[in-house]
Amino acid sequence: MYLADFIAGSAGGALGVAVGYPLDTVKVRIQTQRSYKGVWHCIKSTYKTEKIGGFFKGMSMPVTTVSITSSVAFGTYRNCLQWIQQFRYGSTEVSPSKLDFFLSGLAAGAAQVLVMSPADIVKVRLQTQTQPYRSSDAAGTPKAKYRGPLHCMMTIAKEEGFFGLYKGASALILRDCPSFATYFLTYAVFCKLLTPTGQNHPEWAGVLVAGGCAGMCAWSLSTPMDVIKSRMQTDGITKKRYRGVIHCITDSVKNEGIKVFFKGLGLNCLRAFPVNMVVFATYELLLKILR
Repeated sequence: MYLADFIAGSAGGALGVAVGYPLDTVKVRIQTQRSYKGVWHCIKSTYKTEKIGGFFKGMSMPVTTVSITSSVAFGTYRNCLQWIQQFRYGSTEVSPSKLDFFLSGLAAGAAQVLVMSPADIVKVRLQTQTQPYRSSDAAGTPKAKYRGPLHCMMTIAKEEGFFGLYKGASALILRDCPSFATYFLTYAVFCKLLTPTGQNHPEWAGVLVAGGCAGMCAWSLSTPMDVIKSRMQTDGITKKRYRGVIHCITDSVKNEGIKVFFKGLGLNCLRAFPVNMVVFATYELLLKILR
C-alpha cells in the first residue's frame, strides 16, 4: 500500500473544498430550487438574506470528511493502478496505458462514494436551507430545520433511518465512477503532453494546467447526474417526490426539459479549474516530500 498517496490526497482534497465551496453552494441551490433565475440572482439573493455566511453553510462537514474521502479516492487510484501494472505487465515500472488510468479512476470513484455519501447529503441539505441556523420563533420568521452538520445528520437518521444518509448514493455512484475515470485519465494525458522532452514529469505550471483541465473535463461529464443526485438528496425534507433515480430523471425532464441536466454546468467548470489546480499541486508536492 502506498501510504503517501492517501496522505497527499487527503490534504489536496481539503484545500480544494475550501477554495471552491462558495460556488458549490450556489450550484447546489440552482440545481435544487426553482426560485432562482440564474447564477447572479442566486448569489445576490443569498448575500441579501444570509450575508457571506450563507455561502459557507455546511462547510465544516465536507472539510472534516473530505480528508477521508480524498484519501480513499487517491489512495485507491494509485494502488489500483500499481496492481493493474503488476497484473498486466509483471512490473510497476512499465508505463500504464490509458485504459489502466481509466479503470483505476473508475475504482477510485466507486470506493470514495461509500464514505462520502453521508457527508454529502448533510452538505447539500445545509446548503439548500436558506434560513439561518439560529432562527427565532417570532411570528412570521421561519425556523431552520437543521441547526448544524451533526444535528442534520442525526435528524436524517432519526426521520429517514440510517439508510437515509445514503439517499442519492446510486446517483452518486453513477456520477463519480465515470467522473473519476475521466478525471485521472485526463490528468495523466495532460501531464504527458506538458512534460518537457527528456523529463519524466511536467513542471509545476504543467501540473496546475493538467489538474485544472482534468477537473473541468470531469465535471462536464458528471453535471447531469450531479443534478439528479442533489435533487434526490433534498427530496423528503418536507415531502417525498421521487421514487428513485429513473423517476427523478423522467420527472425533471418532464417539468423542465432536457436543459435541466446542465444546471450548474458553468459554475462547475468555473469552480473546477482553480479547485483542482490546488488539489493536484498539493497532492504532487506532498508526494515529492513524503517520498
